[in-house]
Amino acid sequence: MSTSVYDQTVRADIDQFAKDIEKHLAGETTADAFRAIRLRRGIYSQRQIDVQMIRTKVPGGIMTADQMDVMAEISTQYAAGKGHLTTRQNMQFHFVRLPNVPALLHRLADVRLTTREACYNTVRNVTASPVVGLFDDEIFDISPYVQTTALAFLHQELTDSMPRKFKIAFFAGGKRDDVATGMHDVGLTAKIVDGKRGFHMVIGGGLGPIPMESHVLDEFIPVERLVNRIEAVIRVFNTYGNRKNKNKARLKFILRDRGFEWVRETIEKEYADILANGGIATPVEIPEGFGGYRSVAPALGSGELLPIIGQTAVDPGLDRWLETNVREQKQTGYSVVTVRCDQGNLTDVQMRGLASIARDAGDSLIRVTIDQNLMLAFIPVHNLKRVYAALNALGLAEAGAGEIVDTTTCPGAYSCNLALTKSMNLGAALSEAVSGYTDPAVRKLSIKISGCPNSCGQHWLADFGFFGNSKKIDGREVPYYQMMLGGGLDKDGILRYAFTTQSIPAKLAPVAVQRVLNHYIIDRRKTESFRDYVLRNKVEFFRGLTYDLMKPSELTPEMYQDWGDDVAYSLQLGKGECAA
Repeated sequence: MSTSVYDQTVRADIDQFAKDIEKHLAGETTADAFRAIRLRRGIYSQRQIDVQMIRTKVPGGIMTADQMDVMAEISTQYAAGKGHLTTRQNMQFHFVRLPNVPALLHRLADVRLTTREACYNTVRNVTASPVVGLFDDEIFDISPYVQTTALAFLHQELTDSMPRKFKIAFFAGGKRDDVATGMHDVGLTAKIVDGKRGFHMVIGGGLGPIPMESHVLDEFIPVERLVNRIEAVIRVFNTYGNRKNKNKARLKFILRDRGFEWVRETIEKEYADILANGGIATPVEIPEGFGGYRSVAPALGSGELLPIIGQTAVDPGLDRWLETNVREQKQTGYSVVTVRCDQGNLTDVQMRGLASIARDAGDSLIRVTIDQNLMLAFIPVHNLKRVYAALNALGLAEAGAGEIVDTTTCPGAYSCNLALTKSMNLGAALSEAVSGYTDPAVRKLSIKISGCPNSCGQHWLADFGFFGNSKKIDGREVPYYQMMLGGGLDKDGILRYAFTTQSIPAKLAPVAVQRVLNHYIIDRRKTESFRDYVLRNKVEFFRGLTYDLMKPSELTPEMYQDWGDDVAYSLQLGKGECAA
């Protein structure tokens, strides 16, 4: 798809959506009929009436400083000055009025950003390791293949209305799979065989209420056949996915019900047909700015930050920040800085400041992690103190990036119709509860929280995972969380899901975490990982350790309140439009 064709397609789609909005607001279409139209464009309803959540895709998790500036502009104009980074490298805007959406979409299109197919039964945002080109352990730069794949399946009839969502992730190879390829419908890891570039390909992974591990489809697929191979998988999913029950519609359920060998054989038939008769074309040109793409390498900044920011006094926390948030690149003299964004939340002022730092001191690119943080690369080592001061002035110089205090959460009942609990407020409470631990083994652990079982917060992948639920005690609703332990990558780098332990009142979750951590500190064996510690002690032990918390003998008034509330908890659910 050429740049001009891309522009025409995107603008025409936005204009058509504007007409659909006018018809809907005039009462000419029902809410159900409009719902599919809206979701295809990445527009979700919220718990609150007459406002929308807008999800903006950032393919591969890399955006330009100019794109971040536009995100800030949109936040100011339409979204109360706020934005939210998701676990799938998207930027979400909440509380947007429907009549304002077309103008918002056109502004995004000005800088090659789109919300198209960020929701609904489509190929969602293609995620990727955000540190491509920065470290020695990667196999090769995957960014051209990420962009090609994302563009290939955008605005396609095949992928416009599938049985359910379809997720793709790319990993450049190295010590740590930082995009969790094993939990995706298609997971791709860079590989070189006989001097040729290609990918190790797994299929059928997924989280949700019933997580499933992926299966290896190909040990090696050459890059020139990548789009063809993914299309073959999508065709099988499109044909055999369960369209009657969305709770069993993902690719993983086809593998469970029909078996991997049947799925493999059926994919091979579709693949042979594509090779013989053609399929979706591999894009030969990537539109400038799409997925952070530039036709030439971005120029490095001078490191000269705005004078007023550069003169800000250095905080005493600098040494800790250097320890946890800074990593040297393979390019001598440069570092990558991880900016800890509290549960993915940013203000418009912070967005503009980050764009300025990336432009003035880095490579004008901003990288999004699946842990809801941002990365700034090509920061000159001698300018780290100035960058720290600039971030400090923005309120973004918190140390502990990637540590236990750096919790990951979905928006929860703040805005989502399906959420049972306010996961972001629990995230803040747990971060505070573990902030006093100095044990290095504890500090490197992770906490991930979802407001319901649907796994937007990726709770299955954490050392401590939580998802919201509720229980009635003495006739009154109490917010609860299911606590899970031991998820994440094992010592061999293989993705493992957490074990379900105990359901605990929301207000007692910090107590449960502290109990487990205190036992872990005194009981763990030398070189033992947290997962191995959990396996050795078994789930029954942790259920016993927290049994008294499950239904306390005495319930204080606060127990009937969710975190951040001063009124009694009430279970409220809207029509499901799962954001995962």
